[in-house]
Amino acid sequence: MPKMKTHKSTSKRFRVTGTGKLMRTRQGKSHFRRNRSGRLLADLPEMHEVDATQVKRIQKLAPYLDKK
Repeated sequence: MPKMKTHKSTSKRFRVTGTGKLMRTRQGKSHFRRNRSGRLLADLPEMHEVDATQVKRIQKLAPYLDKK
């Protein structure tokens, strides 16, 4: 059976922590940054935990994500 292909944009947006939690980058972190408040810009680089309902879908798109 051939290897499954990874959805490349999914692999760039999501990371798995050491404890196994799936984390995502904040959306909209680079588009029109100059128009955003300083408070919002300070919060943008943070990673946020993925909702449990989305984990299965993301794992299908990036099956080798937890292997990194």
